Amino acid sequence: MSSSTMDLESARNYLEKSSSGASSNDIDSMPYRFFEPIIMSGLKVDLIEPGRLICSMKVPPRLLNVAKSLHGGATAALVDVVGSAVILTVEKATTTGVSVEINVSYLDAAYAGDEIEIEAKALRVGKAVAVVTVELRNKRTGKIVAQGRHTKYLAVSSKL
Repeated sequence: MSSSTMDLESARNYLEKSSSGASSNDIDSMPYRFFEPIIMSGLKVDLIEPGRLICSMKVPPRLLNVAKSLHGGATAALVDVVGSAVILTVEKATTTGVSVEINVSYLDAAYAGDEIEIEAKALRVGKAVAVVTVELRNKRTGKIVAQGRHTKYLAVSSKL
């Protein structure tokens, strides 16, 4: 077996393993829309005003990666859900729309038990497009953990 074949198998093993110990049947039997509660459980709204909201949460062990810090995918999901919610604080908004693009810059780590603050601001909420920013900060140190920008398409037809 050549070293390139070994690398291919490493990639396959990494993607196909189930580190949680849960079987495919266990995972497939989970209720519809279980993903958002996993991400959002423990999220608390601290401030809400037109075009801006601040939430906080203690980083739970369920959202950690192998390095025992807040998983990048969980961070992106928080940018998604908190960014979507801030759109609803704008008076003319009737929907949170569908994501067109999410960009996240990871700047520092957050660990289990760290209190993080998530601030979302609506930069623009128009008829068809909304653009928001979301920043995650460590409440104790003030360090920015991640910054995100989320673009959503709002002119969603019920015929889609």
